[in-house]
Amino acid sequence: MEISVIIPVYNEKDNIKPMIEKVENALKKQFKNYEIIYVNDGSTDGSEEILNSIAKTNKNVKVFHFTENNGQTAALAAGFEKCNGDLVVTMDGDMQTDPEDIYVLLPYIKEYDVVNGKRATREDGFSRKLASQLGNGIRNFITNDNITDTGCPLKLFKKEVVKKFQLFNGMHRFLPTLAKIYGHSVIEVPVRHYDRQFGTSKYKTWGRALRGLKDALAVRWMKSRVLMYKIKED
Repeated sequence: MEISVIIPVYNEKDNIKPMIEKVENALKKQFKNYEIIYVNDGSTDGSEEILNSIAKTNKNVKVFHFTENNGQTAALAAGFEKCNGDLVVTMDGDMQTDPEDIYVLLPYIKEYDVVNGKRATREDGFSRKLASQLGNGIRNFITNDNITDTGCPLKLFKKEVVKKFQLFNGMHRFLPTLAKIYGHSVIEVPVRHYDRQFGTSKYKTWGRALRGLKDALAVRWMKSRVLMYKIKED
């Protein structure tokens, strides 16, 4: 069985090498076949050169570069398109989640199609914790869902789930809900969360609130209009 780890990256040059080392050390414990897919979202800090250098000597690392910054949803969509693994993991490139926690999620994939990490503790400060709680509460109210931490970057999918996604800008915040819309089973499992060691967050805490509200309304509309049918077998 092959596993793919997809990591969107935007100006994370100091995190790239230690992140790859941690991911590989974790995956080698159980997987003979794996790929680490970096999608460079138009970085301007030298991340592209570092990724290219690593990919030349490490056959397990695959890199794709956007010509400009297109956002996290686009980076994940590109990773989903390019991945080959039977299982697909998403992680951020900031090292705030631990690749070892893939093995916390893994036992649940036998029964569920998506295992969503839930940050047991948040190490981002009070304002980001509050924004996350409010954002998840509003999203769940609008979409009639019960996902408590849709923003956790550590997620595990069966391949058929990610290949089915048709994503629009901003939809990375709703992946578990979108999976449910298409009839897939989802569970949340607590994982660890850490402070940043290098770099700074690329997202403003409150600046995306209105955009997130619009996206939630779009998901609610999609949920009410999705086509669900089965063809009778002879």
